[in-house]
Amino acid sequence: MTTIKKKKEIVEDLTGRLEKASGVYIVDFATMDVAQVNKFRSELKATQSEYIVVKNTLIRKALDQVDGKEIPKELLKGQSGVILTYEDPTVPSKIIKKAFDKTQKPKLKAALLDGQLFDGTQLKQIAALPSKEDMIASIMGSLSAPASGIAGSLGAVIRDIASIIEEAAKKREAA
Repeated sequence: MTTIKKKKEIVEDLTGRLEKASGVYIVDFATMDVAQVNKFRSELKATQSEYIVVKNTLIRKALDQVDGKEIPKELLKGQSGVILTYEDPTVPSKIIKKAFDKTQKPKLKAALLDGQLFDGTQLKQIAALPSKEDMIASIMGSLSAPASGIAGSLGAVIRDIASIIEEAAKKREAA
C-alpha cells in the first residue's frame, strides 16, 4: 500500500512533468499484456515521450495543480496510462494509432495538445496532423517561394536589358 507521503511525491512529480509537457494523452491499457506494454513504452521512449501508469485519483490531483491542462474527470476511470511528450505533441498519436490498429489496444481516452482537448474518438484526426517540423518546413517553403519568384523576375529583367544592349551594340557595329 502506498503511503500518503509517497502519493504526495508522485503527485508533485507528475505535476512537474505535466507543466513541461506539450502533449498529454490518457489511454486505457486494459487487457494489454506485459510484452505489449513494454513494446509500446519503448516505441514512445524512442520519440522522447514517456508512458506512466498512475492511479486516476493521483492524475486528477496533479491535473488540478496545472493551469491550462484540464481533462474531464469522467474520463479518468478504469485503467489509465499517461503519455507525456515534450517536443512534438502529435508524435505519440501516431504510435497509439499504430498499436491500436494492430491489436485494438491501447484505447485513447483523451488527448491534450498545446491546450486543446481531443476526445478518444479523434485519434485518426490527431494522428493525421502534420508534425511541427513538417508545418514549419511548409511555412518556410511558402515564405521563400515569393522571394525566389522576385529574384527570378529581377534576373530576367537584367538578362533582357543585357540582351537589348548587346543587340544595340551589334546594330551600331553593322552601321
